[in-house]
Amino acid sequence: MKKEETVSQNYLYQGKVLNLRIDDVRLPNGDLGHREIVEHHGGVCGLAVNKEGKILFVKQYRIALDDFILELPAGKIEIGENPEATIVRELEEEIGIKVNQIEKAGIIYPSPGYTSEVIHLFFVRDFELTVNHLDEDEFLEIVPIDINTAFEMLDKNEITDAKSLVLLSKYRDELIKFSKLTKRQ
Repeated sequence: MKKEETVSQNYLYQGKVLNLRIDDVRLPNGDLGHREIVEHHGGVCGLAVNKEGKILFVKQYRIALDDFILELPAGKIEIGENPEATIVRELEEEIGIKVNQIEKAGIIYPSPGYTSEVIHLFFVRDFELTVNHLDEDEFLEIVPIDINTAFEMLDKNEITDAKSLVLLSKYRDELIKFSKLTKRQ
């Protein structure tokens, strides 16, 4: 299979969170085509479960959807910052936890047809509660949800955020086992 060759790039917008460009490309059959590309520095998402067996979600208004969305804590990677440092920072800022042990859970490409964004996924194995300190323009509610309830919500399509769905699905069996252990104690 032959890949497309970029002939030219034209930036339409360069912003704080993303850049928008149009690429002229030579297609595998030799014809010219156009690609609209959103450049993004990438992001992180973390799954943290407290000792009581509750997953720590956040609920916040997302203007692009004009709705409140329930999602796992997440954030964008700053220029020069590595993904693990980003998730540690974001978890402290958004939900007030200090990470002691974290596991890289993989990456996802949210929409590879038009964006370069990569989201790095993490599972927090151990943490201590501190105090959250949101950015000036950040308004969210911390929503602890019982593991079994979270999976019922997932199955009923009440959790619709893609990065949260991937992380929850990846750790479903482990979390359900953990839930059974916490119920026995």
